[in-house]
Amino acid sequence: MTLQRALRCFVLVLASLTLTGFSAALLPAQDQATETAGPSSPLKTLELADGDSIVFLGDSITHQCLYTQYVEDFFYTRYPKMRLKIHNAGVGGARAWDALARFDDDVAAYKPKYVTILLGMNDGTYRPFDQATFDTYHADMSELVGKLVSIGAKPILMTPTMYDSRASRLYARPERKAPEDRLELYNSVLAYYGTWLREVAVENGHGFVDMWSPLNNITLAERKTDPSFTLIRDAVHPDAPGQVVMAVAIVNDLALPKQLSNIRITFKDDGSIVSQGFAGQFSEYAKRTDDGIEFTWLADGLPWVVPEEAQLGAKLTKLGHRHSREALEVHGLASGRYELSIDGTVVGTYASEALSRHIELQENAKTPQYQQALEVANLNRERNAGPVRSLRNEWGRFQRYAREKRDAADDEARQKVEEKYPDMGAINERVAVHNAAAKEIEDRIFEINQPKPRHYVLKRVAPQPKATPAK
Repeated sequence: MTLQRALRCFVLVLASLTLTGFSAALLPAQDQATETAGPSSPLKTLELADGDSIVFLGDSITHQCLYTQYVEDFFYTRYPKMRLKIHNAGVGGARAWDALARFDDDVAAYKPKYVTILLGMNDGTYRPFDQATFDTYHADMSELVGKLVSIGAKPILMTPTMYDSRASRLYARPERKAPEDRLELYNSVLAYYGTWLREVAVENGHGFVDMWSPLNNITLAERKTDPSFTLIRDAVHPDAPGQVVMAVAIVNDLALPKQLSNIRITFKDDGSIVSQGFAGQFSEYAKRTDDGIEFTWLADGLPWVVPEEAQLGAKLTKLGHRHSREALEVHGLASGRYELSIDGTVVGTYASEALSRHIELQENAKTPQYQQALEVANLNRERNAGPVRSLRNEWGRFQRYAREKRDAADDEARQKVEEKYPDMGAINERVAVHNAAAKEIEDRIFEINQPKPRHYVLKRVAPQPKATPAK
């Protein structure tokens, strides 16, 4: 090696070492510790206990009080003994800056353990990707996530939802026709924003929920048979079935329990009966009757049921089978067909072979437990359409006030804003009234969502038909 080449190598090595040390010096202490400790793992699931607080922070899609309502229905029915404090913090038109403006009173005041964040639809400004626009979103979201961490909350970043350009083309009124560049490109902008959020979640150990992909994937699949299909008729705000898709994404991506219960009854060769169950208990073990069996079962929870207007979303996501499976399995029955009744209500007739494989009851609207869960869902719909929506409207008015005050050019202009909103200083008192009204309805929910012992009777109603001999 020549002297000149050796000197060049030495300079390059020295420069590399200098830059490495300089870069390390720029890292915050926490990041340096992370570098030393190794990479973080994203949040795997929610670790919940009675009294824990969850805040759903977002824009008008959260303000709709739908996906949040359906997740609440899941918690009310899956954890009926656990009283969580769930707060909707969505405001129509919100961007990340707006969430920062109301952070103290609309988020931190609820002492959340977890905060989901659904922001970005408005931050992208409904136009093709623009670096300056994204930089604003990047800065404000980063500050928002940092503030959550500083109060001890665990952020759960959620991708912006789908922008349905075809729905806009098909259903928008002529005067509201969107520009072509939005129709062509805006859904891709939202995908970009969501991909950045995923990187933030993975690198920092936050939670992450993909809202964008399920909405897009279901829409694509359904348009193979119905080209005009949409879950988002106005292109931006998912309808009730689409909001079920969002709720299922939360339950799925945060690895919340999928199976509701399982009952397994087995007739042994010695004449005994073995009763086994998951997520519940027998208050009366299975016993023989003249034409079948009977037993009494107390499940730990109720099936996850959504109101009627949202049930298409449950069907599209296979919500019942995938996230609320309530199975009954009976082995060793005499061949034939059996009528199943629960608390005296006939809910169906099944072949012995089907019972031995298992039947699923979670979507059977005839069962008493389904009707009980539907009552919970309908009462929660009333709660969200009433005091919860009124609460969010209060914060919508605050958002207009905060923006006008931010944009005021001088002290005189700011004073005019204060005069325009003379009651803004009393917003927390009005918020307390709406919260109290919402709690009154929730108290009623916790009176009707408690599982009850259910008496099951299987009665043989017909022998198995004989196979027709081949001719």
